[in-house]
Amino acid sequence: MTAVALSGTADAALSRAAALGAVSAKWLAAGLSTAPADRDAAADAVRLAYRSAGLPEPARIVWFASPSAGARAAALLTGRRDLPGGPEDKDRWDEEIAADLRAQGCPPRPGTAGVPVRAAVRNRPWAAARAEVYALLGPDGWAGLWSACGADVWRLVNDRVAAPLRAHLRTELPSQARAVLLDAVGGQHDAGWLAAFDAAASGAAGPSAPDTGTTAPVAGTTDRGGGTTDRGGGTTLPWPRSAADDQPAARGGAGSTGPTGNGAAATHGIDDAAGLDPAARGAGGAVLHAVQRLAGLAGVARSAGWWWPYANVAILTDRPDALHRDNIGRLHAADMPALRYSDGFALHAWRGMPIPSDVVDRLSQLTSDQITTERNAELRRVMLEHFGYERYLRAAGAQRIGQDACGVLWRLSFADDEPLTMVEVVNSTPEPDGTSRVYWLRVPPWTRTAREGVAWTFGLTEQEYRPLVET
Repeated sequence: MTAVALSGTADAALSRAAALGAVSAKWLAAGLSTAPADRDAAADAVRLAYRSAGLPEPARIVWFASPSAGARAAALLTGRRDLPGGPEDKDRWDEEIAADLRAQGCPPRPGTAGVPVRAAVRNRPWAAARAEVYALLGPDGWAGLWSACGADVWRLVNDRVAAPLRAHLRTELPSQARAVLLDAVGGQHDAGWLAAFDAAASGAAGPSAPDTGTTAPVAGTTDRGGGTTDRGGGTTLPWPRSAADDQPAARGGAGSTGPTGNGAAATHGIDDAAGLDPAARGAGGAVLHAVQRLAGLAGVARSAGWWWPYANVAILTDRPDALHRDNIGRLHAADMPALRYSDGFALHAWRGMPIPSDVVDRLSQLTSDQITTERNAELRRVMLEHFGYERYLRAAGAQRIGQDACGVLWRLSFADDEPLTMVEVVNSTPEPDGTSRVYWLRVPPWTRTAREGVAWTFGLTEQEYRPLVET
């Protein structure tokens, strides 16, 4: 075998791709981490974030175990005292939060927090860094940087973990307390955009970052991550409209649970040494002053969960202590919370869809009648997946529509949802013991024959589906 040396250009491209991958993996791990918060590092990073924004450091930094508790504390300290629960629960929540604040030396009085400073601490520095990196890399380089380093982290952290959490908080908190979600910063859930800035600061992204076939969001449009782009012109990374709207391969990967680490940094970037370097240097040695001013935000994201910056008080929260996801990164657990914090605040989810906690208790004792009478169509689908389609079709008396060489077509109608239509197919390759495995394929309700249904699963019409060999 003859070894072939890579050209300098090819070697540099591979090196850059590896560096971008390392930065992306580092921030993916941070975004999905369930390790205990590093409270000392996070507090130092908060102070740095305030100083970088030209603000005095907060007089007090207080900690709570979950975003729910953090939001309740923010509601109390800013004067929004209508907290979760009915009248009999309100005083209990008030007192629990007040006791925690007193224990940390913070008077539990409305107005103690001062005015929100999220715009100064997070929004304006973010906008300046975005403009700086875009000017350095140009539109193609920026698009390649986002595709290679930010997009996947954004999708796995923001879209599949933070967005369901955010939705759950909006239902758990009443409207008056819900408003403080607009004051929050995402912490670890800001990993997506921090990954892109970190890659630029570390020099991993050259002026011609690799094109992975996708582009960064175009000005004036909305990206898949749910953020909006800068309408002032240029191609930009998605801007989450609020901390409630900010919101990730890592050791805390699909199906993971329990403490996971943050990953080892393979490059030196905006969060290196808590941002003590005088300046970050990007591609070609360019000095990225604005990106370096994100060091405090990056330090909090590597060390803690959501946080609330106010003029006098910064409210920080721990990371979750358990996270369960399916094979494509969606929150998912059948018999426990998919996302859980140490104070008991939790989110139950099935394949990314938040579900009430009582549904989890009912799944293990489901009957076909309970599924049939469930009025919520989304919950019914969760129940069906857990109960098993074949078992349910047989128990509920599904109608056999027809049979052909491809299988048997079954249909079961509901009063308030589309019919459940499935094709029963037999694997043409026998198992080692000589039996043949049976599969059930859910197909559109308009399907008329088993062949049409099987063809649909391949993106073909019934006439186009003529396999020469079936395996």
